[in-house]
Amino acid sequence: MLCGNTVVKDKDNKMAIKKHLAVTSLLGASFAALGQNSFIVEDLKVEGLQRVALGAALTHIPINVGDNVDDYTISKTIKSLYRSGHFDNIKALRDGNNVIFKVTERPTISFIEFEGNKDIKDEQLNESLDQQDIRQGEPLDKTVIDNIEKGLVEFFHSIGKYNAKVDISVTKLPRNRVKLKLEFDEGDAASIRQINLVGNELFSNEELLKLAESQQDLPWWQFMGSDRYQKQTIEGDLEKIRSYYLDRGYLRFNIDSTQVSVSPERESVYVTANLTEGVKYTVKGFDFIGDLLGREELIKSVIPLRAGELYNGSVVTSSEEFIKSYLARFGYANAEVRTIPEIDDEKQEVQLTLSVNPGKRVYVRRIIVGGNQNTADEVLRREMTQLEGAWLSNQNLERSKLQIQRLAYMESVDFNVVPVPGVDDQVDVDFTVKEQSAGSFNAGLAYGSYLGLQFNIGVTESNFLGTGNQIGLNLNTSTGSESISLSYTDPYFTPDGVSQGSSIFYTNYDASKFSLVDYKSKSYGLGTNIGFPIDAVNRVNFGVRWIKEELSDIAEYEQTRVLRETFLDPENPDAGFDFTKYELSAGWSRVTVNRGLFPTAGSRQTLNLTATTPNSDLQYFKLNYDSRFYWPISNDHRWVFSTRAALGYGNGYGSTNGYEQTLPFQEFFRITEMELRGFDRNTILPRAVSRIPQSIPGTPGADGTTTGSIGGADEFDVLIPQGRIGGNAKAVAGMELIVPTPFLDEENTSSVRTSFFVDAANVWDTEFSVDRYQNLAPDERAKLDDYSDPMRFRVSTGLSLQWISPMGPMLISFAYPLQKEEDDDTKTISFNISNTF
Repeated sequence: MLCGNTVVKDKDNKMAIKKHLAVTSLLGASFAALGQNSFIVEDLKVEGLQRVALGAALTHIPINVGDNVDDYTISKTIKSLYRSGHFDNIKALRDGNNVIFKVTERPTISFIEFEGNKDIKDEQLNESLDQQDIRQGEPLDKTVIDNIEKGLVEFFHSIGKYNAKVDISVTKLPRNRVKLKLEFDEGDAASIRQINLVGNELFSNEELLKLAESQQDLPWWQFMGSDRYQKQTIEGDLEKIRSYYLDRGYLRFNIDSTQVSVSPERESVYVTANLTEGVKYTVKGFDFIGDLLGREELIKSVIPLRAGELYNGSVVTSSEEFIKSYLARFGYANAEVRTIPEIDDEKQEVQLTLSVNPGKRVYVRRIIVGGNQNTADEVLRREMTQLEGAWLSNQNLERSKLQIQRLAYMESVDFNVVPVPGVDDQVDVDFTVKEQSAGSFNAGLAYGSYLGLQFNIGVTESNFLGTGNQIGLNLNTSTGSESISLSYTDPYFTPDGVSQGSSIFYTNYDASKFSLVDYKSKSYGLGTNIGFPIDAVNRVNFGVRWIKEELSDIAEYEQTRVLRETFLDPENPDAGFDFTKYELSAGWSRVTVNRGLFPTAGSRQTLNLTATTPNSDLQYFKLNYDSRFYWPISNDHRWVFSTRAALGYGNGYGSTNGYEQTLPFQEFFRITEMELRGFDRNTILPRAVSRIPQSIPGTPGADGTTTGSIGGADEFDVLIPQGRIGGNAKAVAGMELIVPTPFLDEENTSSVRTSFFVDAANVWDTEFSVDRYQNLAPDERAKLDDYSDPMRFRVSTGLSLQWISPMGPMLISFAYPLQKEEDDDTKTISFNISNTF
C-alpha cells in the first residue's frame, strides 16, 4: 500500500505545516492588535522582507497613507498578501496611527531532487510539480505537498504498484532557501491474475480477450510477455471490446461496471467487467441537418454509411471525421459533426441524423516558423501551400508539413494552430522544425599495398549556407583513380519551383586497379539540367552534357572487339581512342515519402533516359528505373516494411565505319557493394573473355627444326576468362524490415535506423552469345558462363545499421550470401559513408 502519511521534515523546528495556523494568524493576530476602531493611516511599513522587494509587497496592500481603515480593511489586506504567494505568515500591528505588517517569507526552492523513481521519470515529476507552481527558484507553498502525495498515490495505483512508498522532505538551507527531495520505494507491480468477462454469450472470453493488450497469469517462461496491471491499458482494452460489438451492429452494448480486486498480499489483481450485449441493429437510413455548404449530395455519395446494412460504429465515426476533414479544406476548421441515433427497439433499426455545424470560416493571420537555426525562413516558406491571409485548410497544412519534412536537412516538422485572442475567425500557425545534418564531409590519407597512396576529400551539402541549394565538391586520388567534380543545384531557380543545376568534372581512371579489365580512361566535361514540377509529387527533368573522353591501353577481349574494330587506326593500332560525346537526358520522378532521410511511408520512383546525339562519336542510350516503397507496419512507424527495385538497359544505335554501334564497354552497368551487400564491388559482373588462336607447327627438318607454321582453325582457339567487365542490362531488388533500434532513446530514432534485409542483383550482357563458341573444344567451352543469362542472380541477407552522423550518413552491414557462384568474392562486414537506403 502506498504510504498515506507522507512526512514533511523541517530540520529546524520539526513542525508540521497546517493551513489553519495561517487562518488563526490572519484573524486572531490582526484583530487583537488593531481592536475595533477605525483610524486614519499616517504611515505603512512592511517588516521581514528578504527576497521580495518592498514595491512588490506594496502592490498587494490595497490601502494607502491617508486612508480610513478598520479591522475589516486590515483583514482584507492580510488576505491579499497571502494570495500573492510570497509569505508563510503575516501579522498586522498598529503603532499609533501607523500600520506595520510583519511577514515571514516563504522559502525559495534552491533545487529539487528525486531518488528511487523508475516508473516515473524525472521529466514527468518536474512537469507535475510545475503544474502546481513548484519549481526551482520559486517560493515553496508547503500546503500543496499533500496534493503531490495524492497524485503519486493515484499514479502508482494506476500502474499496479500497491506497495509503493514515498517520502517527501524539505531541508532548510542558508538565506531562506530549501531543498525539496522526493524519495521513492516503488516496489513490484501487481500482475493480472485473471480477467473475467461476465454477461457475454455471443462471443467467448477467448475471442474477446484476443483484442486486449493486457495479458493474464503468464507462465514464467513467457518472459517476453507482460501481465503487469495498468489501469489505462485495461480501460483501452475495454474500449476495444466496446468497438468490437458496435462494429458488428450491437448498438445497445454496454459495459455496466468494472471491478478491480487486489489480493491480500497486494501482488496480483483480478479484473471483472460486466457486459450487456443487446441485439443487432440495422441502419434504416441516414440524413443531414445543418449546413453542408451545398455539398450534401457529394458528401452523401462519398461517406461509407449505407441504408440496409448493419450498424457499424467505426463507419459512423469515420463518416463524421470525413465530413469535418472535408469542411476543413475550405477553411471551416472548427466544424462540429454529431450523429443522432433514433432507435427503434421493436424493429431493431436505427435512423441516423448527422448534424453538421461548419461554424465560421477561419483565416490565417500569420505563419510563424521556429527551430530553424541554419535554414532561412524563405527556404521553408516556399515549400508551404498554406498561405497567410488565406483560409485555413487542413489539407494545405498537412501538405506543407509533408513537403518541408521531405527536405533532406529536416529531421522533424510539427505545426500548431493558435486562435487569435478576441477574434473567432483568425488563427496563427506555428511551424516548429528540427534540423539535421544534410550533407557529409570526408577526408583521408592512406597507403595500401593494393592501391598505394590514397588521398580524398569531399563535401556535399543539401542546404548550402541555409539557402536550400545543393553543392558538392569531391577530390579523390589513388593509384588507380584521380577525380575532381563540382556541382551546384538551385531547387527554386524560379519562384514556381523550376530547378536548375550545373556540374563540371575530370577523371583519370585505371580500371585494372578495381578488379576490372585492362583499360585506361581519361575524361572531362560539363553539363547543365533543368527541372519542372508537374504537381506536388511529380517532376520532369532535362539535361545536356558535353564530354571529352580518351581510352587507352585497351586489352583485346571479345567484348571490346567491336569498339576496336570500329575505331582502330590501321596505321597506328596501338594508339588510343578519342571521343567527343554530347549527351541529352530526360527524366521523371515521383516522390511521396514522408521524410527526406529515413522515410517510413510513401515511395520514391525515378525513370531516366540518357542518349548521345547522332553527331557524337559514340552513339548509344541508357535507360534506368529506380524505386523504393515504404509500408509502415505499426502506428508509430517504428516497424516498417520496405522494398526496392532498380532496372537498367543500354545499347547502341546506328552504325560507324560499317559496324553496328553497341553500348561501349566503359559505359557498362556495374554493381556496388551497397546495392548487393555481402559481395565485393564489381564481383558479380560478367567477365571479359580473351580468345587466342593456336598455330599448327610446320614440317620438321632433318635437324629437328620446323620449316614454318600455318594458322590453326577457329575450333582450336583457346579461351581465357579475364577480369570483370560488366554488361548492358542490370536488375537489383531488395526487401527490408525496419525495426526499432535496441537501447536507443526515442528522440534519436529519426537519426538511426536498424533493418534486416534481403538483397538480390544481376548484371548481364544481352549481346553476348555462347553459340559463337560452340565449335570450340568442350574443355574450352566449359570455361565460359552464359553472361547473357538474366537469371544468374546473387542473393544475400543480413543486418544493416544506418546513422546520420555529423560527418554525414554512415552505413554498416553484416551480410551472408545465400546464393553465389564459385568465383564470387564475398565480404561479411561492409562500411560506407554518404549512403542511405
